[in-house]
Amino acid sequence: MQQAAKIGYRHFDTAQAYGNEEGVGQGLKASGIPREQLFITTKVQADFKEYQTVKQSIDESLQKLGLDYLDLLLIHAPEPWAEFHGENHYFKENLEVWRAMEEAVKDGKVRSIGVSNFEKADLTNILENCSIKPVVNQLLTHIGNTSFDLLAQAKENNILVEAYSPVAHGKLLSDKLMKQMADKYHVSVPQLAIRYCLELGTLPLPKSENPAHIADNAAVDFKISAADVQKLKDISPFQDYGNASDFPVFSGK
Repeated sequence: MQQAAKIGYRHFDTAQAYGNEEGVGQGLKASGIPREQLFITTKVQADFKEYQTVKQSIDESLQKLGLDYLDLLLIHAPEPWAEFHGENHYFKENLEVWRAMEEAVKDGKVRSIGVSNFEKADLTNILENCSIKPVVNQLLTHIGNTSFDLLAQAKENNILVEAYSPVAHGKLLSDKLMKQMADKYHVSVPQLAIRYCLELGTLPLPKSENPAHIADNAAVDFKISAADVQKLKDISPFQDYGNASDFPVFSGK
């Protein structure tokens, strides 16, 4: 985290489920960067679907991060991980979660709120019943896995899509087509993948612990031609992420 801050990153994404809020908080303090220059996101645990539980979890997140307020708070998923994208959408329960989050905004603990991994029906449920509109839907978005219908829904409602796992947890690195196109633009495959997400109008959220990779991930000041963007959009969807398939969002476990 401190390496990213030194390079110039100011947006840091964390979550209750990651178990890293304390570490991020310590890194933020050690960085010496003024609070007003930072943008900090955390996410309400997907399994927390009760109003009081969520209220308490927000206070705990603030304490762990060592912050007086969060810039952005998201519902990590519409369902508990064990039921991820199952038949039960937890509509009523998510409205209770949202109510707790809206109160956090009114209390000055959170500046903006949104969702993550929400499908069309899940987001519509919030939009039709909220007092404060979601500003973000954070979605798994990368070459070979782009939910164009969800991107369209977000655009229609002026909601920003944050694209997590833009390099498919490294899966794209071994793809020959990706390497060929990256070479065409004299960039790395991760840079191509991140640029693709930018071309879609999303905000990519790359992840790395390697200082060189962290720097490269920010060096995406180039353009992909419209024809090549279309080629990337047309790549057949894939779901096999290798070892990364154990990650809850991919496996539903």
